[in-house]
Amino acid sequence: MKNVTGRLMVGLRWWNHIDEDGKSHWVFESRKASPQDSKTVSEAESRIFWLGLIACPVLWVIFAFSALFSFRVKWLAVVIMGVVLQGANLYGYIRCKVGSRKDLTSMATSYLGKQFLRQTTGDDQTS
Repeated sequence: MKNVTGRLMVGLRWWNHIDEDGKSHWVFESRKASPQDSKTVSEAESRIFWLGLIACPVLWVIFAFSALFSFRVKWLAVVIMGVVLQGANLYGYIRCKVGSRKDLTSMATSYLGKQFLRQTTGDDQTS
């Protein structure tokens, strides 16, 4: 279900692939932007997708605190599993959207470098 909604609503998909040697490989895909995709993926659907994807782990964390403070230990295991699974789903889609860790690190470094350069030169315009 996750890959159906992710692929149709925002063009993202991720899964685990095990090769012939038995090694696990995570695959994160993002559909390339094209003029045709802008017609099929609306901003409203994208916002609904990301809002739901972020709201679910937050809701599970609230349930975790509720179970912890009400001393319902048997429900705490279920809630922790919900937090882990929803967190993994959110992480997978963020990796699809942003790219690999190397891309994320280079993007963060580039952003910080631009911010530092902008502050040192006194340029307040955004690029």
